[in-house]
Amino acid sequence: MEIYVFDNSFEGFLTLIFDYYVRKPKQIKVVSERDFLPSMFDEVYTVITDETRAKRVHKKLKDKLNKTSYKAVQAVFLSEEAESYEKLFYYCCLIINETAAVQLNYGNDYVFYVMKMYRSVHREKHHHEAFIRFEKINQDLFFAKTDPKYNVLPLIINHFRKRYTDQNWIIYDKIRKYGIYYEKSSGNVQQIQLNFTPKSSTTPTEFIDVNENLYQELWKSYFNSTTIEARKNSKLQIQMMPKRFWKHLTEYN
Repeated sequence: MEIYVFDNSFEGFLTLIFDYYVRKPKQIKVVSERDFLPSMFDEVYTVITDETRAKRVHKKLKDKLNKTSYKAVQAVFLSEEAESYEKLFYYCCLIINETAAVQLNYGNDYVFYVMKMYRSVHREKHHHEAFIRFEKINQDLFFAKTDPKYNVLPLIINHFRKRYTDQNWIIYDKIRKYGIYYEKSSGNVQQIQLNFTPKSSTTPTEFIDVNENLYQELWKSYFNSTTIEARKNSKLQIQMMPKRFWKHLTEYN
């Protein structure tokens, strides 16, 4: 079986689909460069990302997919699960080869997998929209750190751009070591790389605005004063707000 290796980008993945139809192999294994472990026994085809080819595949899929299924393709790719790339590849081939109705056939293994993974990624997106907390640092900038299970930063841009239009902010993914930066003067969001690696779950005190420290203390005091011990339900609390998010919340630190 031939192994198709692409450069981790969505455009590279779409180019891979185009190349597959040009070369017409029977069955392939799809692997990203990030996950690929070379072996002298493997027959490998390295995909060279081509924007024109990627756009043609993108248009084909978008024309045939309904709104939810189209979002699912993007979300499943961002899951970054090794098996997701191959299953998503065969799902896309299914969409291209069959009528549009196939995307509603949940009895098909690839359709079922894609929609199940989509729900998982969408849940992670929703959690980050609800639980991300910003800290004000110097130079009129708000900063938030997170460690998402999936690569959801591209999916939460619109939510935070609409909600926080009057301030500059960065949301930083500690796992993937990149962030998204919103500039209020232009209204644009761009992906950035930061030249440091946060080693703790909190921002160093010397970088936090004095007023932010005061606000955090007031919020903790309010949270503690409104908590009624007799009504605490830790099980329900964890169900509604996964424990892995607690370290990013002011009221829990």
